[in-house]
Amino acid sequence: MQEKGTVFFPERILEATPKDYGLGSYEDVFFPATDDTRLHGWLVDGPDHRAVLLWFHGNAGNISHRLDNLQMLHKALRIPIFLFDYREYGLSEGTISKAGTFLDAQGAYRFLTEERGFAPSSVMLLGRSLGTALAVFVASRKHVLGVVLEAAFTSTDDMMKLHFPMYKPEAVGNNKYDNLALIGLIQSPILFIHGQLDRTIPIAMARTLHAQARAPKYLYEIAGAGHNDTYLVGGRKYQTVWRQFLAKCLQRKQCASHASEPLR
Repeated sequence: MQEKGTVFFPERILEATPKDYGLGSYEDVFFPATDDTRLHGWLVDGPDHRAVLLWFHGNAGNISHRLDNLQMLHKALRIPIFLFDYREYGLSEGTISKAGTFLDAQGAYRFLTEERGFAPSSVMLLGRSLGTALAVFVASRKHVLGVVLEAAFTSTDDMMKLHFPMYKPEAVGNNKYDNLALIGLIQSPILFIHGQLDRTIPIAMARTLHAQARAPKYLYEIAGAGHNDTYLVGGRKYQTVWRQFLAKCLQRKQCASHASEPLR
């Protein structure tokens, strides 16, 4: 299957920067994917370094098209946020593919934890739409602070069958996005966010994933929201849910730390 133009819709031109949205304390970052493809992202600093948000965006545009959402989350959470582009998006090099995005995701996680020194237990993952597959992939292999899955889908095959009824599932050996197969492996807390009127990824998929998750889990359904406007329709409630989830994750981390302290 031709992935570009069907699964991926990359755009090269960055239309703005965080500075244009009042986020002056940011850094242009170039880092390698695990196959050494050169990727680009923005690391926006924040006053609270107890956590850092690693953001896996959706399948269209580039990081400059997420700046209003970035601005809102940065103001609400006050933690550093790392938003990067997959290969062939924005200033990132290479040619886009599902296989490549797994390498990009691992490279971004490695950059934060090894290059910048953030503890794995302080990394919160945000996956949106297609990016939920990458957040789930990383979280199923790493014990992170928490995972936010916004507009999550069950699998590539389910999505293709939904939008292309004549589609035949790919061979097992091919690289696939399969959140349903991996969601039960995640041990970190999970927050599902989904618009009740999402026609691109039906909310039933999020409910299915939520039911299969074994970690501490929360489901925030946004009445009146579709696929791309969850943070706009959700407004203050959206920000409050985010803050509450971050607080729960930090409290859980602190309790686990105290529990592991030796008796004296």
